[in-house]
Amino acid sequence: MKITFEGAAQTVTGSQHLLEVNGHRLLIDCGLFQGKRSDTYEHNLHFDFDPRSIDAVLLTHAHIDHSGNLPNLVKMGFSGPIYATPPTVTLGNIMLQDSAHIQEADIDYVNKKRKRRGEAGMEPLYTAADALETIKLYYPVNYDAPFSPVPGVTATFRNAGHILGSAGIRVEATENGSTKSIWFSGDIGRMDLPLLPPPVLPSDVDYLLMECTYGSQRHISVLDAYEAFKALMNRNAKQRGKVIIPAFAVGRTQEIVYFLNQLISEEIIPPIPVYVDSPLAVQASKIFRSYPEYFDEETRQFIREEKHPALDFNGLTYVSSVEQSKKLNEMDEPMVIISASGMAEAGRILHHLKNNIENPRNTVLIVGWQAPDTLGRRLKEHDKQVRIFGALYEVRATVETIDGLSAHAGQDLLLDYAAAVKGRAQKIFLVHGEPEVAAVFQEKLKEQGITNVEYPAWRQTIEL
Repeated sequence: MKITFEGAAQTVTGSQHLLEVNGHRLLIDCGLFQGKRSDTYEHNLHFDFDPRSIDAVLLTHAHIDHSGNLPNLVKMGFSGPIYATPPTVTLGNIMLQDSAHIQEADIDYVNKKRKRRGEAGMEPLYTAADALETIKLYYPVNYDAPFSPVPGVTATFRNAGHILGSAGIRVEATENGSTKSIWFSGDIGRMDLPLLPPPVLPSDVDYLLMECTYGSQRHISVLDAYEAFKALMNRNAKQRGKVIIPAFAVGRTQEIVYFLNQLISEEIIPPIPVYVDSPLAVQASKIFRSYPEYFDEETRQFIREEKHPALDFNGLTYVSSVEQSKKLNEMDEPMVIISASGMAEAGRILHHLKNNIENPRNTVLIVGWQAPDTLGRRLKEHDKQVRIFGALYEVRATVETIDGLSAHAGQDLLLDYAAAVKGRAQKIFLVHGEPEVAAVFQEKLKEQGITNVEYPAWRQTIEL
């Protein structure tokens, strides 16, 4: 059995791991690499293997940096099953179509520029038709239900607590009379986030492959994040400004809406209008409401007490049309606008930032990890000027970051996650972490007596 780290190796995005056993090939995740646009197209276009040789894909969750290159894989000849939890299958239906729309729109924009320079046009990474073909290959499997993706291999999805339907995957394989097991963490959630149960920790495995996005820092507690969020909202209400929140359409948006629901229904903050302005987030929120059995007990109790869904309340508006979206920027009153994309690289959030970032009454709230070379990272690092749609804007709005609202585990939980296999796992592989972050986390692991750790390079192959 061997594994090749085809993505999210010494970087955070583009999750993709190739597992070879008994002459079969399994791909765990097939995500888009995200970052500087001039680098991402070629990186995502070419695979280091023949997609036709892949027998099956095991998908940890629906986020695009884990699933977004599947249509390209299918376009290149993959035709096997894509195993995922039922919510991941449902979310995949809308997310891959949305991603295809972005691929096509981006290439249209690029080709207009190339045409003016007399250069040949480019093809999109994939199209809506490719996305639809991919969706046909999805195969739902419930949590804790073992299945066999290829002969000699048993896989089981475990709740990862990151977004609806997210999973860690335990894979057990018998090869040449020897049985070995490996756990793929996917993205690890939090123990105390709203909506979802906490992640299941790994156990009884020979190898652990785990993310370390926040391996260098401890998150403030969700309670402290809640208090910081409350203070920000009350301060902004007094300033009569807008709170602009770039948020991933799936996961982060629903958590923020849930927080606002609690604060407003308990009269902790004024009943400020809240707008979710992302067609994808609107669809995703409907899907969340259709899977109440995946919520935690606190959320179900909140639904029972408040007599309304956790993701719907008076004063909340889900914005679908472009006309409605534009009107928000014409309104001069306190409000919260939650819009995608989460790293402020595409979508309606760019229009809201363009129209509001130079007003000192407004606040831009960063609530998640931001990739290098993205507008979100530049805002998080407090650049005085930022470029939006090619024009420079002065950052006069207050920019705040509350990392405690992140859906990724912080350093403390990551250490607990690794410690869960201490003395059992032969090796721990760190992925989904920038080099300086992984270095800090490795030192912390050493302090815990965990030294059997590797930080593999991109496309490195390791025999297990």
